[in-house]
Amino acid sequence: MSDLNGVMMQYFHWYNRADGLLWIEAATRAKELAAAGITALWLPPAYKGNGGAADVGYAVYDLYDLGEFDQKGSVRTKYGTRAEYVDAVKALQAEGIQVYADTVLNHRMGGEAKETVRATPFSQDDRNQARGDARDISAYTRFAFPARKQTHSSFQWSARHFDAVDYDDRHPDERNVVYLFDGKRFDSETALEKGNFSYLMGCDLDFDSEEVRNELTAWGKWYLDTTGVDGFRLDAVKHIAAWFFPQWLDEMERHAGRKLFCVGEYWAPETSSLVWYLDRLGGRSSAFDVPLHYRFHAASNDANYDMRRLLQDTVTEQRPDSVVTFVDNHDSQPLQALESPVAPWFKPLAYATILLRRGGYPCLFYPDYYGAEYDDVGRDGQRHHVVMPSHRWLIDKFLEVRRRCAWGPQLDYADHWNRVGWTRLGDADHPEAMAVLMSDGPEGSKWMDVGKPHQRFVDVTEHVRDPVTCNEHGWGEFRCNGGSVSVWVQE
Repeated sequence: MSDLNGVMMQYFHWYNRADGLLWIEAATRAKELAAAGITALWLPPAYKGNGGAADVGYAVYDLYDLGEFDQKGSVRTKYGTRAEYVDAVKALQAEGIQVYADTVLNHRMGGEAKETVRATPFSQDDRNQARGDARDISAYTRFAFPARKQTHSSFQWSARHFDAVDYDDRHPDERNVVYLFDGKRFDSETALEKGNFSYLMGCDLDFDSEEVRNELTAWGKWYLDTTGVDGFRLDAVKHIAAWFFPQWLDEMERHAGRKLFCVGEYWAPETSSLVWYLDRLGGRSSAFDVPLHYRFHAASNDANYDMRRLLQDTVTEQRPDSVVTFVDNHDSQPLQALESPVAPWFKPLAYATILLRRGGYPCLFYPDYYGAEYDDVGRDGQRHHVVMPSHRWLIDKFLEVRRRCAWGPQLDYADHWNRVGWTRLGDADHPEAMAVLMSDGPEGSKWMDVGKPHQRFVDVTEHVRDPVTCNEHGWGEFRCNGGSVSVWVQE
């Protein structure tokens, strides 16, 4: 991470306006973000998607088009142009903020031409069992990028670079099928869901192909040279052969001549899967603590949730130095495919947990900081209006306390089913102590040790007005309101 107490922000969400202004906005806010205590931004995919100027970026069409060529109906991407992106990276770095590039290597979508490919159909739900004989299919597997005219790269994609698709133009109504190309196999060392979860969408890259691996390495070097980013957020890694990334990341760091931060999005609720992935990558990457997100989601929707269990068996508990913690993201936000939002009342408790405890590299979510409002069709087929409230006032308070007080030993007080707390005692360079108490039920108090005899503490959240004075042993009786969190610092 960027420093010992670094904080990143996911600087986008699924429903950012498609006005091409996000890169300019990020550059304009660079000083403000740095002053708040943000040390890194994860920016959305910067390259052209199949949806052109409306594409969030995950339906990748051309990795070399960062908003420079008239492809898919526009020159710019949803977020702006190549020049604006590069300028934003430089402006953020000038303020001491690292930039992490969202990197989508799993698939391609929106090919210009069809090819006839022999393939065997498999069910989307069971990739170990063929559901028919091999046959010829017609698939959009030709990517020549005619508008780019081989600028930046002469590489063109064709069927031999992919191993599967989910669409046969000869049978466009056939559903729930994955077509595995003859002579190919689903990649190894992927998630075991559906038998083998190598295939996700579009034209699935064949990582057994040396041509594919060499091209992804060449692109990564070009991207580093072009943008100067400080690291990568790797998308959909559970669908990509895990053995590939150590090789690729080693090549990226050799080329850059410096350490690059990396975090992989392995979306699984089981901590064991994420620990396996971290071990397989041998320390070259962090992972998002998806199990902790689901704990926040469950606690926010269960009035009887046992808060003592909030951090048990999470990646943060088992691999605290190799994990990125988050509350929500673009996949979990309302109306998305992995919809599992943390209820607004619980977000202050969740952010206090990831920002003010030891372990993990916390990641803020753009709508939780700035707010968001949008409309879309949900999984129920109905159109919904969503308002995500801003929690910026409290998050800024937590960021300030993190910089000043979130140092040194941590003492945990997880001895009550809905009221838990902890203290941080500080260190030689950061002598101020702090105490945090939260409840998902009634208000209450807890005696906790902050190591500061006779010192007065105040609640920076302003939820509890009366200060606390510690006894001669450095213990104080700290309070919090019901369904709330209070953060106590030395007056």
